Amino acid sequence: MKITRHPENPIVVPGEYEWRLATVFNPAVVKDNGKYYMIERTAGSLTPCKNFLGLLESEDGVHFKHVTDQPVVTPDMLGFPYGSVQDPRMVKIEDTFYMTIAVRPCAMNYYPTGTGIPERSIPTYPDGWGEEEGHWLTRSVLMSSRNLIDWEYVTTTTPLEINDRNNVLFPEKINGKYVLLRRPEEYIGEAFGTDQAAIWITYSDDLINWEAPVLLAKAENEWEGKKIGSSTPPIRTEHGWLLLYHGVDQNTVYRVGAMLLDLENPNKVLARTSNFIMEPETYYEKFGYQIPNVIFPTGCVLDEGILHIYYGVTDTAIALATVPLEDMLNHLLEQKA
Repeated sequence: MKITRHPENPIVVPGEYEWRLATVFNPAVVKDNGKYYMIERTAGSLTPCKNFLGLLESEDGVHFKHVTDQPVVTPDMLGFPYGSVQDPRMVKIEDTFYMTIAVRPCAMNYYPTGTGIPERSIPTYPDGWGEEEGHWLTRSVLMSSRNLIDWEYVTTTTPLEINDRNNVLFPEKINGKYVLLRRPEEYIGEAFGTDQAAIWITYSDDLINWEAPVLLAKAENEWEGKKIGSSTPPIRTEHGWLLLYHGVDQNTVYRVGAMLLDLENPNKVLARTSNFIMEPETYYEKFGYQIPNVIFPTGCVLDEGILHIYYGVTDTAIALATVPLEDMLNHLLEQKA
């Protein structure tokens, strides 16, 4: 299977507005009424690295321009004036867009080393911010919008006392229930059935109250040895739900795998790649402002039989890769679950 990187990569880069001068990455993308819409994660500074979400649009899925010169979601909107909103994933169900985001009540300072995870320090904030342990944990939040500009808080989908990100909502109800994927980092050990942070699945009747999550998939290979997590919202295919996921190895290299989940019972993994389908290869995937060797897909659009995979690179910019859906499915169906 050949996945093709776009020759104009990276297609979205930092700059232009104060709130995105330092970095842009890990976008949510949908196609609606003939246009591609992207929600980008941005930062105007790395010290502190307060993140915002901006909105862009495109006719061709490659050349994006901003819809507004202001962020559409800020941590301030959620009551966290010194926090960060991160890693959006977006779907449209009926006439409403739903977006899951990771939220940290306080933002840290990051000092890139070029050789791995950046060094960091904790800023001093006023009014008691940063003094509680929970201010430095990452929760996940669900938001909704009818126009992609005006977003409303729906619910917090994870407990406040743990780190739980990579929440991804399915694009339709299954057997009358909403379905959500999670990655609770503290759910490890014998009691949880996994030694590394893994992918869990949960259901809801109303998007507000969620059932206890069930372990869906855990690390199985060396390239996933540190942790795995959902990447892009699942795409319905004739063979099952196509889910792209990321794996992180012990050297903090981020790669991409894929799996198929049963259409009527997504708790069941039908097929899964034993080896990664993408890894850092190009300069922009290996070197950047923050973490080297990172490919992190958060948006995937199926358009005329072609999967358009939008991914963050080195927590610095946004890139695009494409592959025929048929090729991806054939590759997956050759694998054993």
